[in-house]
Amino acid sequence: MRNDLILITGADGFIGQALARRLADDNRRLVQVVRKLDNPACPGIFSPSGTIDAHTDWGDLLAGVKVVVHLAARTHALAEKKPDDLEAFREVNVAGTLNLARQAVKAGVKRFIYLSSIKVNGEQTGTRPFRAADPPAPVNAYGRSKFEAEQGLDDIARQKDLEVVIIRPPLVYGPGVKANFLRLLNLVRQNPPLPLGLVKNQRSMVYLENLVDLIAYCLSHPAAPGEIFLVSDGRDLSTPQLFEQLAVNLNQKARLLPVPVTLLRLAAKLLGRASDFDRLCGSLQVDISRTQRLLDWQPPFTPEEGLWQTARWLQGKK
Repeated sequence: MRNDLILITGADGFIGQALARRLADDNRRLVQVVRKLDNPACPGIFSPSGTIDAHTDWGDLLAGVKVVVHLAARTHALAEKKPDDLEAFREVNVAGTLNLARQAVKAGVKRFIYLSSIKVNGEQTGTRPFRAADPPAPVNAYGRSKFEAEQGLDDIARQKDLEVVIIRPPLVYGPGVKANFLRLLNLVRQNPPLPLGLVKNQRSMVYLENLVDLIAYCLSHPAAPGEIFLVSDGRDLSTPQLFEQLAVNLNQKARLLPVPVTLLRLAAKLLGRASDFDRLCGSLQVDISRTQRLLDWQPPFTPEEGLWQTARWLQGKK
């Protein structure tokens, strides 16, 4: 499968650009599906995707393709005005995904790699990390749409000759990151005192290049089809550890005040910011041991390396 033609949707996105660079460096043949043609950075066949839904015609783009990596999605970050509009998420994440998969089968595609989300498992962990075999418990519309897409892909794989691989990442960070993690980076750079010194949580994240490496493994690994893979950097950090590491990389000293977590929770609730409290102070851990075992894979970069590269990128944005 080394010379197989690979189609990447969302190739101009945060993850898509990194994956396309990696595969181009590996001399893989690519069809990069982007929103618009605008100074493509990597070699390949570029086509604007327009709207991805149940009616998208993938015909010519799938000609000769043997592997599809489906990254494009409607995300919670793109839908802040209507964060709970399940039908809007379903239009792209479910109907759009399954339409692509069905057309892929007709075109002779062998393998379909779907980037899902750890939100399929839930929003927080308790006494143990999430595992791929855990009963799904999505909380919001985005997570539910991702789970429904997984179910639909599983049905297609059972009925058709298509190898489906599902990857559920937690928060992805790295150079070029946007949304909540970029806001966090800018907050650390401003270096105000923060009441997080007594937070004892644990959170899994995945550095962009670690995720890209796993996707590259899944392109042809014989153990990948039919599996759901959780992915992370392999070592979790508490929120204070994250802030301290980023501060060091940004030539700052984190100022974390020892405020009791119960008071933080109460204040967040009174201010209507309970979800922000959960993201900062709650735990979300994933167990990647099965991913490591089945694929004989290890994250090539440590959290320290990933956070350093991310901070270095931010400093270059000044």
